[in-house]
Amino acid sequence: MNQVDEMRMDKWLFAVRLFKTRGQAADACRGGRIKLNDTAVKAAKTVRVGDTVSVRQSPMVRSLKVIGLTKRRVGAKLVENFAEDITPKSEWEKLRKAKREGSDTRNKAQGRPSKRERRLIDQFMELGGNR
Repeated sequence: MNQVDEMRMDKWLFAVRLFKTRGQAADACRGGRIKLNDTAVKAAKTVRVGDTVSVRQSPMVRSLKVIGLTKRRVGAKLVENFAEDITPKSEWEKLRKAKREGSDTRNKAQGRPSKRERRLIDQFMELGGNR
């Protein structure tokens, strides 16, 4: 592996697969969703081994300890060599709860009705017209 002493925050976030693109990682830094040792950082801030990175992802805040640095994006199985997940169980429970509650994410006020909704509308219109 290509080991380095320090690297940019956005590159590290991309390398350990927290974001699909480096641009998304940089946008998250600009948006204030990334903290390094409890301080909001820009994309160009350098990360060193031993630092703690907090990433605010929708319902939860993930905390990672930097174990290693690499010049390249690593495979999913190798991420554990570069980042240790120290996220509290309470944060993971927030994610599970949000997934349970948000299983029906379709906004029913917009777009075409689903097949089931269309049948219910037709059934309602038939009943209303016969009275």
